[in-house]
Amino acid sequence: MLGMKMFAYWLTGSVAILSDAAESVVHVVAVSFAAYSLWLSQKPADRSHHYGHDKIAFFSAGFEGAMIVLAAIYIIYVSIHKWLGGLKLENLGSGTLLTLSAALINALLGGYLLWVGRKHKSLILEANGKHVLTDSWTSFGVVAGLSLALLTGWLPLDPLVAIVVALNILWTGGKLMRQSVGGLMDEGDPQTQAKILKVLEEMTTEAGIEFHGLRHRNAGATLWVEFHLLFPRTTLLESAHALATRIEERIERELPMRAEVTSHLETLEDHRAVHTRAHHEDFPD
Repeated sequence: MLGMKMFAYWLTGSVAILSDAAESVVHVVAVSFAAYSLWLSQKPADRSHHYGHDKIAFFSAGFEGAMIVLAAIYIIYVSIHKWLGGLKLENLGSGTLLTLSAALINALLGGYLLWVGRKHKSLILEANGKHVLTDSWTSFGVVAGLSLALLTGWLPLDPLVAIVVALNILWTGGKLMRQSVGGLMDEGDPQTQAKILKVLEEMTTEAGIEFHGLRHRNAGATLWVEFHLLFPRTTLLESAHALATRIEERIERELPMRAEVTSHLETLEDHRAVHTRAHHEDFPD
């Protein structure tokens, strides 16, 4: 598809087609890193990575977003430069058809990658699918602009379309980078929080116990969840552990992706005193 776009640019000299091709060059680089990230994320936990390698997904999404932003800046620069230097376009019909063909292929590929990514909860594939779809929408925008240029004969439509395309992919790249930063900083997801709270409130109320200290984070392909369960002092350890296990398993089933859930058992009557004493021992006055 990149070859088709480069050939279309060689035929026409269209800066809009060049912008589309430049975005594809970035995609080739980004997808290479995404392929490596996907391979690395499947490796199990080891001595130096106790939580596995899932977080490479956020690096991959951030890298892909950064590459998209760089492509957008380049497209805007080239568009303005060519506009000011004088516009000359040839073989627009053939170039437009080649670009349209690439757009259709990318739309199918992007939709498939997005579907597979969401099905398997893979941020890497989902980010790449979004990039491919962005590439296809870029191409459709270029085709629309060049078609108008063909109909009207007004050549400035070519750089104008390129700049509009660049602004669109700049927005997409920014969103991917924002998603990457949020994941690396363990930003909480309100929907995940609500699902976990619903299970905890329902099951603890039914059992006559309490909970606190809920925390969760997304590692890319796995959700890590932890919380404290507060049992009456007279509860047998065997019974408390059995209930805690049922709660953990229920949360794992309710969440939309693979989850590792850990609970900490405490006595209801003195947990505040224990936490306060532990705090003073760790941080004496």
